[in-house]
Amino acid sequence: MASQILKRQLSTGKIKPLRGIRVLEMGQLIAGPFTGTILGYYGAEVIKVEPIRGGDPIRVWRDLDKDGVSPWFRSLGRNKKSCTIDLKTPKGQELVKQLAEKSDVLIENFRPNTMEKWGLGPDEIYKLNPDLIYTRVSGYGQTGPYSSRPGFASVCEGMGGFRYVNGFPGEAPVRPNMSLGDSLAGLHAAFGVLLGLIARDKLKQEALLQPPNGPGKTGQVVDVAIYESVFNMMESIVPDYDRFGKIREASGTTLTGIVPTNVYQCKDGKYVIIGGNGDSIYKRLMTTAGRPDLTTEEYGNNADRVQHQAVIDGAISSWTKTLTAAQVLEALDASNVPSGRIYNAKDIVEDDQYNARNMIETVDVNGTSLKIPAITPKLSETPGSTEWAGPNLGQHNREVFLELLGIPEQEANQLVKEKIIGGI
Repeated sequence: MASQILKRQLSTGKIKPLRGIRVLEMGQLIAGPFTGTILGYYGAEVIKVEPIRGGDPIRVWRDLDKDGVSPWFRSLGRNKKSCTIDLKTPKGQELVKQLAEKSDVLIENFRPNTMEKWGLGPDEIYKLNPDLIYTRVSGYGQTGPYSSRPGFASVCEGMGGFRYVNGFPGEAPVRPNMSLGDSLAGLHAAFGVLLGLIARDKLKQEALLQPPNGPGKTGQVVDVAIYESVFNMMESIVPDYDRFGKIREASGTTLTGIVPTNVYQCKDGKYVIIGGNGDSIYKRLMTTAGRPDLTTEEYGNNADRVQHQAVIDGAISSWTKTLTAAQVLEALDASNVPSGRIYNAKDIVEDDQYNARNMIETVDVNGTSLKIPAITPKLSETPGSTEWAGPNLGQHNREVFLELLGIPEQEANQLVKEKIIGGI
């Protein structure tokens, strides 16, 4: 399969940027695997290590297909090769060491010190492969007083500051209906991997200029905490607190200190988002809404408008309630005011812009088609793509153990009998 993909890439002139990079993915659920998904989309060979029984738990989360596997896994597991190993056995741990020795990147998102207990921590692995980018994703990072705590995205979103500002004043903080913290951690981890690979190349280049000792250790540990990945998105809450003593509070559907940007109900009961916070945009918006009286010098800039937020939002809301959502959006589009609908999954799949940008991909899953989201960013000369859906459990055992590691078939069959690896 991999050779066919390479031939196709060569024939089209579109070589993926991470081609030739091998990633050993040992994570489960979302954060670690999303890191592997991103890297695999852009050409890395991702070998996913799963438990023999059941595999990654995400395989059976939410609705299941007729084959008993979640379509979510088919999306998250795209472009990956699945092998099954019992990590709690010495022989299984030895197989992981052999795979790590042949890899460029290792990803794990177990609780800190788990890999060390298995003899698979960085200190041990770097004895075998000093060039490895050892990537660790956890709730609170590998150090600090909270490092040993279990770190789920929900809890880390709270500690990262996001939950506090997400919701309505006086009400319980609202959780987004997704594991946002995990996905943010996966993005940060993928970014860290790329930085590690770039740094590794630079260290090797410098070593060539300074013989005869050679480059030595060129790999490094990428330490990603979920709460820090969330915190990294929190804009100005810390400097605002430090300078002015202000704690940003929940603000419902608005954005603190920026006016107007809000969600407004229309005549047909639907909601539209309007972002009219630019000075010239604001004037066009209020003129379109029939309220040029609110475009005087008193409302000239954002700081002025913040003082009159209730009046401005009230005027806009009164206008949108007289029109359907389609009529509001048509009028605002004609006035070049940023606005839009609030999309659900059906809207996304059927939308012209999404489809024109090829943001919905279709993959084959055991003879049936499945739509999954594409991954960004888009690269003009070396684009990423989905080559196959998330694999069946242990689908690549033979390729990984017999071909990559060179284990004789008789020995591999014995490992299967001992339940060290899954069937080949």
